[in-house]
Amino acid sequence: MSNESCAVKEKFKTMIGGQALIEGILMRGPKKQAVVVRNPKEGLIRKVEPVRKRTGILTWPLIRGVVNFGASMYAGVKSLMWSAEHSGMDEEEGEADEKPSKLDSWLEKKLGSEKFMSAVITVAVIIGLGFSLLLFFLLPMLLGNGFERLTHCGVVWQHLFEGLCRIVIFLIYMILISRLKDMKRVFSYHGAEHKTIRCYEAKLPLTVENVRKMTRMHPRCGTSFLFVIMTLSILLFTVLSYVLNAWIPGLVQLQKNSKVLYNLLMMALKLFVMLPLVVSIGYEINRFVGRHDNRFTRLLTAPGMWFQRFTTNEPDDSMMEVAIEALTLVLPDQEGDDKW
Repeated sequence: MSNESCAVKEKFKTMIGGQALIEGILMRGPKKQAVVVRNPKEGLIRKVEPVRKRTGILTWPLIRGVVNFGASMYAGVKSLMWSAEHSGMDEEEGEADEKPSKLDSWLEKKLGSEKFMSAVITVAVIIGLGFSLLLFFLLPMLLGNGFERLTHCGVVWQHLFEGLCRIVIFLIYMILISRLKDMKRVFSYHGAEHKTIRCYEAKLPLTVENVRKMTRMHPRCGTSFLFVIMTLSILLFTVLSYVLNAWIPGLVQLQKNSKVLYNLLMMALKLFVMLPLVVSIGYEINRFVGRHDNRFTRLLTAPGMWFQRFTTNEPDDSMMEVAIEALTLVLPDQEGDDKW
């Protein structure tokens, strides 16, 4: 029986989630977050930190989604940089003796090592967000505008075409990076993360033998979340753009008189109003899927589950050992405290 077909029935759904890193895995539990990296000389290197508990307005529906998404991105980039530093890859490639640039040394001296690292991570998050917005939102919007100018199809078809372009670009991007040599190992760690959580949710002992039997697909994966975001963006961008044009006659006049200004205004509305709404709704859908298992939720996660064939690979035993260690470090003291 292949790993793909071995689906052990889960006994409960955990809120613990993870992320594949460079030669390691990040696991995030209800109270603790752990990063475990395999170094060829030192073996497993661990870092455990408390998870900050949010209260008040930050926990409200349609607000917590954007907050948690931003916090997850920051934590993910921070852990990725930490894993790159401790994985030993630089030593293997002969880069360990490289000296920091004068600018890096000056900034670290002025800010201090912690503030300097925080600034580096913040810049990395901003660059990552900027690249994602450019590739997956601004480029499809430009293609949609070009399609409308060529066909005069109207706002509804324009946004449907824009959404289709967004999904196609996302699919092509993910398939291409899945073929990169270094990314294949990261995606294998991604598979190890999923299989280990599957094993834990089946309430089986966390051993390599048990983890190996699990499927590498998981319905509450970030890939599924991104697919939900892409699909929602098509629906909401189309509906909201149509409603705005219908309710605000000045927009239609602006579109006729100044296409450039109209497109800039719509771009700003999509990025700063509609996109946060899409992320927030997508987060709530992901929470709903995380708590229920029925035909409807399986239908919602089906595209993401299918696409995980590209974003996960079968891990080796050493990768599963890393995932087991990372998950074990964030398990709650009281059984059931991580139940979703």
